[in-house]
Amino acid sequence: MKIALDIFGALLAFAAIGSAISKLLKVPDVMAAMTAVGVKVSQVPLLALLEIAGGLGIIAGIWNKTLGLVSTVALVLYFAGALTAHTRVKSKIADAGAAIGIFVIGLVTTYLQLKR
Repeated sequence: MKIALDIFGALLAFAAIGSAISKLLKVPDVMAAMTAVGVKVSQVPLLALLEIAGGLGIIAGIWNKTLGLVSTVALVLYFAGALTAHTRVKSKIADAGAAIGIFVIGLVTTYLQLKR
């Protein structure tokens, strides 16, 4: 279980931090998707900061079980919110693909954190 948690935790941290970087760099496709679901440009840096904090919390969670679990759950909730936003505007599955993938990785990581 430890190896699976390390792998999925690393994937989740990498995905969250990568997602944040794409927001901070204002990647056109990412910004278009954010705008399409109703996120204001002024909100993007805060959302990126939350993703970075979650990713770093998962990494620190290697040594602190509680921090790892809290960070993982926080990212699952963050991406559940993203999926809710996509659902509200009836986005195509392809447009919500990254959020779906990261959400699923987050669910698996949460399960593994709880089994730790």
